[in-house]
Amino acid sequence: METHKVIIVGPSAVGKTSLLNRFVHNEFALKYKLTIGVDFLTKMVEYEPSKSIKLHIWDIGGQERFKFLHRSFYEGASGALLVFDLSRQKTFSGMKTWLSEMRSIMKNGIPKVIIGNKSDLIPEIGHIIDRDALEQYAKDEDCIYIETSAKTGENVEKAFLELTQLIVKKTR
Repeated sequence: METHKVIIVGPSAVGKTSLLNRFVHNEFALKYKLTIGVDFLTKMVEYEPSKSIKLHIWDIGGQERFKFLHRSFYEGASGALLVFDLSRQKTFSGMKTWLSEMRSIMKNGIPKVIIGNKSDLIPEIGHIIDRDALEQYAKDEDCIYIETSAKTGENVEKAFLELTQLIVKKTR
C-alpha cells in the first residue's frame, strides 16, 4: 500500500487538530486542546474510483516554542496543508511565515493547499481578510486555496482530497 506523509501546519489555535479530527474521525470538539510538538493520524484516501493511498498525517504544534523541531517534521513530507483562521488577520501573516520557512528548509517543492479555516464564523463576523487577496496570494505561491469549517465539516474532505490528488499527480 502506497503511503505518503502529509504535514498540517500553521499558527496556534487556527483549527489544525480540529480539521484533522473532522477528516479522520468525522468529529468536532468545542474544547481547545493544545498540540504539544506533533500528533499523528492515518487515513486511507480514495483519490479516484477504486484507487487509494494511505496518508500519514503529522499535525504540527503551532506555538513558537516548537519552532526548533520544524525541520525534522518537514523531512520526507509529500504534501502540506497550511492553515490560518479566517476570523483572525494575524494568523494569515503567521501562515505566510510557515510557508516561507517550509520553502527555505525543503528545497524540493511539495504540493500545498492553503486552508482558511472557521468559515462558519463568516456569517456573524463578516470577511476579515479580503477573499480576492487570499486567492491571489495562493495563486502567486502556486497553491490551491480552500475555505473550510472543521465545525460543520464544510470542504474538509475536499481540502485533503485536493492535496492527495496533487501528491499522486506529482509522484506518478
